[in-house]
Amino acid sequence: MELQSSIIISQEPYDVLDRLKELKKDEKFTIINSEDREFLIEHASEAISKAYIANEVREFIILVSPRFSTISQNKLLKILEEPPKNKEFILITKSKSSILPTIKSRLPIITFNNSKKIEKISLDIDNLDLREIYEFSQKHKRISAKDCKEIIEKIGIEVIKSKSYNIDASLLKTFSDSIKALEVGSAGQFVLNGFLLKLLINKK
Repeated sequence: MELQSSIIISQEPYDVLDRLKELKKDEKFTIINSEDREFLIEHASEAISKAYIANEVREFIILVSPRFSTISQNKLLKILEEPPKNKEFILITKSKSSILPTIKSRLPIITFNNSKKIEKISLDIDNLDLREIYEFSQKHKRISAKDCKEIIEKIGIEVIKSKSYNIDASLLKTFSDSIKALEVGSAGQFVLNGFLLKLLINKK
């Protein structure tokens, strides 16, 4: 992965954003995030306005949204075709099909494999406390429901192995309810926090 004008397709846009920040050296980043809503014409207007602010260093204007409206893309078309000096654009979105052919013809498309293999849980199950829960939660504050489900399943296995917990009907119900909540779209971090706090209550 490298810093270049592009369209990046990923189900985890914030992970992509973090990876781009790791590549940053002397470049300037201007991020316009539609906050998990459709990228509308007002967002496009803001991007264009910022693109015309003169800058002597290479500047990336990064547009993040699950979906870009047709009208916002049409407004961006000209500036993507002829960006001002030292300006480059990166669009991060979840669906390639939502991008107009006229936009796709102007920028290279990069698709990330969004399946994450979570091999090991970085959580001290036997010595679980509030500090451990907080740090683990902060590390996974942008976790997807799919990945959170996998983490909770692996934590459940580790809990049974550890023999440090009272595994009663209430804890088993919390496990089941957490999985169900994730399957209907509940926020991963919220479900994970609740599950871990319930574990702490059941610690011997």
